[in-house]
Amino acid sequence: MTTDFRSHFPVFSAADQRGLPVWLDNAATTHKPQSVVDTVRKYYCETNANVHRAAHQQGSWATLVFEEARDRVRQLINARFSDEILWTSGATEALNLLAFSWGRSQLRAEDEILLSAMEHHANIVPWQQTAAQTGARIRVIPVTPEGELDGEAFEQLLSRRTRLLAITHISNALGTINPLVSMIARARALGITTLVDGSQAIAHLPVDVQKLGCDFYVFSGHKMYGPTGTGVLYGRRELLVDMPPWKTGGQMVERVSFSESSFLPPPLRFEAGTPNVAGVMGLAAAVDFLASQDRQALMAHEERLRLRLESALDAMPAVRRIGRTAHRSAIVSFTVEGMHAHDVGLLLDQQGVAVRAGHHCAMPLMEALGLSGTVRASLACYNTVSDVDRLIRALHQVLDATRPLMRTPAAPGTSARASVRPNAVALSVFMQFPVFNEEGRDLLAARLLEAPSWQERYRRIMQLAQELPCLPDSMRSDAARLSGCSSGLWLHRYYCASHHRLYFALDSDARIMRGLGAIVLYCLNGRSPEDVLTCDPAAFLADLKLERHLNPSRENGLHQLIKAMKGVAKDLACQSDQDRTPASSDAG
Repeated sequence: MTTDFRSHFPVFSAADQRGLPVWLDNAATTHKPQSVVDTVRKYYCETNANVHRAAHQQGSWATLVFEEARDRVRQLINARFSDEILWTSGATEALNLLAFSWGRSQLRAEDEILLSAMEHHANIVPWQQTAAQTGARIRVIPVTPEGELDGEAFEQLLSRRTRLLAITHISNALGTINPLVSMIARARALGITTLVDGSQAIAHLPVDVQKLGCDFYVFSGHKMYGPTGTGVLYGRRELLVDMPPWKTGGQMVERVSFSESSFLPPPLRFEAGTPNVAGVMGLAAAVDFLASQDRQALMAHEERLRLRLESALDAMPAVRRIGRTAHRSAIVSFTVEGMHAHDVGLLLDQQGVAVRAGHHCAMPLMEALGLSGTVRASLACYNTVSDVDRLIRALHQVLDATRPLMRTPAAPGTSARASVRPNAVALSVFMQFPVFNEEGRDLLAARLLEAPSWQERYRRIMQLAQELPCLPDSMRSDAARLSGCSSGLWLHRYYCASHHRLYFALDSDARIMRGLGAIVLYCLNGRSPEDVLTCDPAAFLADLKLERHLNPSRENGLHQLIKAMKGVAKDLACQSDQDRTPASSDAG
């Protein structure tokens, strides 16, 4: 069954030819079956007509197929009517639509919005914005250490002021399947509107919105084998008809004059402008693809893979599995003792295994669990036992290769500020960090460029991190933490006016960032402010061919580090000699 299922996905034949990694990042996005690719291609190659407005045959055909797709989604989730299905660009847009349209028209001061601590940022931030506009308040259902919602706390949080329960079907960070039927029934009995974020459920579980009893249900197409830029908002007709539009323009209007406008009924009221016609057709193809499968057999296959992975992880002493609830989906999160999640993710990627590492857009959940992040392996029906075993072998190799370098990082601060504040730190602390000299920088370059493989080069960067002194806890403060890096990154400076030299001390809870930061120190540390300004560490990093180590978050973190260092140098260079104190120490 799995082999047959996998054969529908052209990416896997491409993987055989191009060496693509084992894909265990399905919670972020899934691969697409051939039928979805063909449908999107056919639209652009053979039709390419707009919908709901053309008088020609091509436009009529496109409109017919577009609206048939709406009914196919209705059937998938067992909604009552096709006009309860709204097209969006994804779950994020659907949640913003609800927060703007339903939230701002229905919520009042002192009303309460009940969220859970395991929500994705997309189901937190829009409600924060709406609460700020309306005067409503957000209340949060806590999670237990095992990763499930606290049922007693949920009951206590329900009150006459609760107007909305907005909750995820499956946690994207832990895989916890929440007991929605009972929670929604309890909320509905009190007249509370209910919203479910089904982004992680739609590809793994049969979804029946009538059985759930929810008022709204949202999901993204790209997480259920459909195209990116597609999504669905299901809403009960009785609620949709009373909601104002959130975007205006063409297609959603009934009549327009310069004095006033009137709007079409749902769903078109909420679909202003030209929609993603090709994407919607591709999403319908994904729905058909799923409907043609034995969903129970696919669920059982995912369950076997998850149990195999969890059993192997539990047998590894250095690995701690996060989330141990009785009801879980195909998501397995874990941490490795003494290693930052980003370091683990990068090392696994270098061995051809793609996982996700970090906070997974669930910062409040990570904070509640006392974690800076986790490594997340998320499974799909096309994954195999071989994929799981490949991850386990790669993780064993990571542990074997890095065990001599392991140490437990200090807990990061929670603020993203990067201010400059006085801090009485002895010059001796700064003197422990590497300083610039031509010979030392050349030796560093040779040390990295002579590495016979990327794995060895990474190991040498890890050794640089190990050689870098750790800042004391007092210096790993919120005031010294730089923004823009998903791992913690702290920077301090010390200016010695008598020698006109600028010294830096830095630290990170991710060894790759510590190692890359050490390289920057070899370029800038212990130089005059003017030399710091003229030096280009980014060019040196490029000469070392370290592009592979610089994912967008890490690259942005290095950019912020270099920017902060140069900012300090610029301020000092602009001061007159008379304004400079004989010796000063600042954090920033």
